[in-house]
Amino acid sequence: MAKNQSWNDDYWLLLMQFYLRKPVGVKPLYNREMINLSMELHISPQVLRAKMQQIARLETPRIERIWQTYAKNPNRLARAVRLLREMKGFGAATDFYQGVEVQETFEKDFRPLAEDQRFTPVMLIMILDLYFRLSTITMVAETPEVQELAKLLKVKPSDIVLVLDIYQTYDPYLKRDMLIVSDLLLPCQQIWQRYGNMEPHVLAAYAEELKEYFIS
Repeated sequence: MAKNQSWNDDYWLLLMQFYLRKPVGVKPLYNREMINLSMELHISPQVLRAKMQQIARLETPRIERIWQTYAKNPNRLARAVRLLREMKGFGAATDFYQGVEVQETFEKDFRPLAEDQRFTPVMLIMILDLYFRLSTITMVAETPEVQELAKLLKVKPSDIVLVLDIYQTYDPYLKRDMLIVSDLLLPCQQIWQRYGNMEPHVLAAYAEELKEYFIS
């Protein structure tokens, strides 16, 4: 998150526009548009969703005023949002954050890996969840679960198998020798270190939430 970058009341317009998109209401945490807006503002999706819940409750007089002004006038809201982006320099990060130190946190998980543009860290998290649901003998391209995840992530089944094979080398229960040469070794190791010791049901719940990003 950007250093000293806090919630700005102008952001209510951006969030209101998103909230009013059909189906109207609070959107899933990992909806792709939620993530895109989070990355645009450098504000975590958890914070944005909490703010969206405030909209649903019309929690403050300011939110009520914005709702009364724009809820039934989407064209007016669209003009206000467009003007806001033009004034604030949205889409021109260099200008918008000039003089502000930006330290990305959650954003990195949704950006393509420098080592391999086919993958993002969240994709590796999804594959790690699959790893714990398969036996080693089923970690092959022909396995339906592998094919299903490949379709969801828009990669080849063989790409999924490569990551599964790499995870096997980091699994302390398998004690496999490191025989794979791949640019994905370090990114997979980092994901294993972050999530490999997580309770499987907790990781599975997180992966289930992340599916929204890939289907929305």
